[in-house]
Amino acid sequence: MNDNKTIYREALRYHEFPRPGKTAVFITKPCATQHDLTLAYSPGVAAPALAIERNADDSYRYTSRGNLVAVISNGTAVLGLGDIGAAAAKPVMEGKCMLFKAMADVNAFDIEVDADDIDSFVDCVTRIAPTFGGICLEDIKAPECFEIERRLIERLDIPVMHDDQHGTAIVTAAAVINACRLTGKRFEDLHITTFGAGAAAIAIMRLLTAMGVDRDNVVMVDRRGVIHTRRDDLSPYKREFATRRDVSSVDESLRGADVFIGVSKAGLLHPDMIRGMATQPLIMALANPEPEIGMEEALAARPDAIYASGRSDLPNQVNNLLAFPYVFRGALDVRARRIDTPMKIAAAETLARLARHTPTQDEHRSGCEPAFCRERLLPTPFDERLRHAVPHAVAEAAVRSGAARADCVPEQTVEAE
Repeated sequence: MNDNKTIYREALRYHEFPRPGKTAVFITKPCATQHDLTLAYSPGVAAPALAIERNADDSYRYTSRGNLVAVISNGTAVLGLGDIGAAAAKPVMEGKCMLFKAMADVNAFDIEVDADDIDSFVDCVTRIAPTFGGICLEDIKAPECFEIERRLIERLDIPVMHDDQHGTAIVTAAAVINACRLTGKRFEDLHITTFGAGAAAIAIMRLLTAMGVDRDNVVMVDRRGVIHTRRDDLSPYKREFATRRDVSSVDESLRGADVFIGVSKAGLLHPDMIRGMATQPLIMALANPEPEIGMEEALAARPDAIYASGRSDLPNQVNNLLAFPYVFRGALDVRARRIDTPMKIAAAETLARLARHTPTQDEHRSGCEPAFCRERLLPTPFDERLRHAVPHAVAEAAVRSGAARADCVPEQTVEAE
């Protein structure tokens, strides 16, 4: 706790000085002469305005829209803090914007919407969407987040992604791919148990089943116990993964499981519960800031396990930062209308492949870690190869699936401004 107090004091100074906040706006065109003003504003600005009136897609040619994402939240599920409201969510959303720019050179504005109900939130985002090339939804509680994302995808012709769902799913899938490489297991044979049945858990299992995991081999557990077809209190999203198997207790849900995925709360997984898992299990305890079970405790009970968490101070951190900037970078590069399943799979497979690649000396100096092993399932966030490999794979997938407006993939991403 003392460490947290020290970090919090340091963080408050970081956010306040030398000027408040983590992002700012800067101009990209000359604005030093009368002629500059003539072109930037009246009368010159009428030319691009009229061009866009004739062809809406020209907004990508003449404005910043093509490299601009809105990071939007209502503050109802912020990090591990819960429903703290729109205003209190702003530092977190600013941080997301900073990461978009730092990692993938994507410009981003944070927008905090003071609306708890779905209709008001969706209406607000729909009305401001012409400003942006993409919408990144953040920290919106379940089950509302599912409906909000679904409606916005239906209404808008730009990519919309709820990062808490799909960013987590992409990075988790990459870790599962590489754990299978190390253990010799196949996706179609995996038995998976998840603790938690919210936005992240549902998205993870949707992506993994799209990649070959058998839905009949999935058992999901929420705060009331195993989600099975005999329960009559399930939302449509939970019912999608309700098991027909004769599994009635949480302990039973883990027997013979190859993979545990925790997106729930600290301390819910005990050593006795993982002793009955399959050989070489993958234990992904992703609750933050404290996992469902600690690494030392898990490996003491199952020395043959591969362990991953959401913590940066432990091996195999499952971090959304490996996904969301680069998925949007790739989508923006081909003016995608949506972020679809093939694009997410391409991102996951590329992350897994980068972790398996043996780097050259130059790559090692650029942040690429040298050893693919049980403690190194994923690239590090500072691996320079992410900036090019993941967006390129996502863009190619968008062209193949028909999600892209542009029919060719740029050889390189937008240069820093």
